[in-house]
Amino acid sequence: MPTESGSCSTARQAKQKRKSHSLSIRRTNSSEQERTGLPREMLEGQDSKLPSSVRSTLLELFGQIEREFENLYIENLELRREIETLNERLAAEGQAVDGAELSKGQLKTKASHSTSQLSQKLKTTYKASTSKIVSSFKTTTSRAVCQLVKEYIGHRDGIWDVSVARTQPVVLGTASADHTALLWSIETGRCLVKYSGHVGSVNSIKFHPSEQLALTASGDQTAHIWSYAVQLPTPQPVADTTQVCGEDEVECSDKDEPDVDADVSSDCPTIRVPLTSLKSHQGVVIAADWLVGGKQAVTASWDRTANLFDVETAELVHALTGHDQELTHCCTHPTQRLVVTSSRDTTFRLWDFRDPSIHSVNVFQGHTDTVTSAVFTVGDNVVSGSDDRTVKVWDLRNMRSPIATIRTDSAINRINVCVGQKIIALPHDNRQVRLFDMSGVRLARLPRSSRQGHRRMVCCSAWSEDHPLCNLFTCGFDRQAIGWNINIPALLQEK
Repeated sequence: MPTESGSCSTARQAKQKRKSHSLSIRRTNSSEQERTGLPREMLEGQDSKLPSSVRSTLLELFGQIEREFENLYIENLELRREIETLNERLAAEGQAVDGAELSKGQLKTKASHSTSQLSQKLKTTYKASTSKIVSSFKTTTSRAVCQLVKEYIGHRDGIWDVSVARTQPVVLGTASADHTALLWSIETGRCLVKYSGHVGSVNSIKFHPSEQLALTASGDQTAHIWSYAVQLPTPQPVADTTQVCGEDEVECSDKDEPDVDADVSSDCPTIRVPLTSLKSHQGVVIAADWLVGGKQAVTASWDRTANLFDVETAELVHALTGHDQELTHCCTHPTQRLVVTSSRDTTFRLWDFRDPSIHSVNVFQGHTDTVTSAVFTVGDNVVSGSDDRTVKVWDLRNMRSPIATIRTDSAINRINVCVGQKIIALPHDNRQVRLFDMSGVRLARLPRSSRQGHRRMVCCSAWSEDHPLCNLFTCGFDRQAIGWNINIPALLQEK
């Protein structure tokens, strides 16, 4: 009859020990649930100004915390017993070596090495468990902060720019590499107007400050001004597409992009001829914007120049030269005759047209790579973003050095600032969109998963502070724009 070896006997004992430990944990959890039942009922019976749903969530979270720490306590006790057993075994082995005892210092060294390994294991377990607890708090507190409300799907290529009309009716505009610009109903996600007057990629879209006019810039070396007239459809109930702002990421492949086999823009009216075509560039027009008042427009081009046009006559008023490489963006101040242009030459320039007789320019060298965009806030600040993975906040009154610097892990595309609350939305090459305040404090990150959010590079962001449904829009090279509802008071309160 075969006999059981000593090693097999030891393994069986260890297995029984682990099984007993597992059963004890389950029993502990079960008894803990029985213990927490009464206090929870007592707490629920107490007077409180908190809503019942919030109280219930808090009680559940505190219960999870207690269970996590109880499990950690049990594991800690078990590890301590293992340490003691190890020390005893080392002491016994020390006496058996060559029939002589090891010195106390040698035993201490061996025991210390093993103890440090077990200590590291305990720290790792503690860190993993507490991370789950912290994640639970983030998930709960962020649930009402960032919500995906609507997806706008219909373009056949990547979307470079997104903008929101400043007049009634408020519509969403998108500019795409498929040579079209589309206007959307924000509430229903339905395409209202299709503009197909360009013969190249449409790189930007901006709405007139007081009229139903759109300004688009294109790879065909022109900028077009075109008129639109839309009637908003009746809003339908919005499906619950709530997604939590969290830290979990899910990698997505290109095959997960929205299915746009059906041309949703084919049913909406198409505009093919512009009211005005602005021509003078010798390269791709990458961006365009209206000056305050809407009587002039500025364009930025890969021919290294920006041009100021009279809208009514389409005549060139000023050619803004000085950049050493292609321009990437241009932006105008909301209340003053100021223009900022950004370039691949790592600089951005501030052009001042407030005095008709003097057109001053200031050059700012705060980045080490392409400046992808620079935008004004309503006050005296400029915010610049770059491929060097930084965003810098500048004071117009003293722009020798930035007053705040935001460092990120990915190149930054066309940024946008929520004027009223001064929150910066940063779209990234790595498909993320982060929100920061003007002092550089991170407020949130919009959700991204296999089901919701952008699946490829996010190109642009745009705030709409007055719309009740969505107050932030993003677009990307996954051919879709997304409308988000950001609970700004809750966001600032969390900060």
